[in-house]
Amino acid sequence: MAQRKQSQGKCAYCGQELAKNGAGKHLAGCVKRQEVVAKAGGKEGNSESLYHLRVQAAGQSEFWLDLEMRGSAALLDLDDYLRAIWLECCGHLSQFSIGGWGSGEVAKKRKIDQVFGPGVQLTHIYDFGTSSETLIKFVNVREGKPTTSHPIALMMRNVMPESECIECKQPAAWLCMECLIEQDEWGALCAKHAKTHPHDQYGEPMPLVNSPRLGLCGYDGPADPPY
Repeated sequence: MAQRKQSQGKCAYCGQELAKNGAGKHLAGCVKRQEVVAKAGGKEGNSESLYHLRVQAAGQSEFWLDLEMRGSAALLDLDDYLRAIWLECCGHLSQFSIGGWGSGEVAKKRKIDQVFGPGVQLTHIYDFGTSSETLIKFVNVREGKPTTSHPIALMMRNVMPESECIECKQPAAWLCMECLIEQDEWGALCAKHAKTHPHDQYGEPMPLVNSPRLGLCGYDGPADPPY
């Protein structure tokens, strides 16, 4: 059986693309990141615990983020970030838990350094109807000064997964919602066939964006980092 192609990620510091399983090693040795960390270390202010978290869409391992988050920040900050970069469509409710559905909820006011440690993984659920589940896993922690004024720094993110046009097998950039909803088919389309493919309901095709929520509920991206 052919091996599944390893998901690729792009370093936010140096721009290098590499396999997902090499992300941690790369970030530890990335010269550009070390320069950013050193520059932050020379600024005024207190050091604190900074948590490396691996964020991954449950059941869609091709969508993932490596984040560095202040220990003094709250889960609410992480919820806001996930909504902005991946999830927000209609203002649905969300929650964190250890263990997923039916497990005890972890309050969003809890601080990161009160929640995460070795072996800890949280589940984030957005929308309790058409749900999106995200797994947040502790990777490591360092002591230092934050590299940004925000509670979260994006260190690495998956490269947009490739899709083939259902008409011609060429790279796709659009999604036909009629195919998805009425035929349960991932109706990816190239620019040419997005214009000619029949879609009488649900409007024109929408752009493919780098989010695991695309095609669910009212989500239409743009799936950009909030900062």
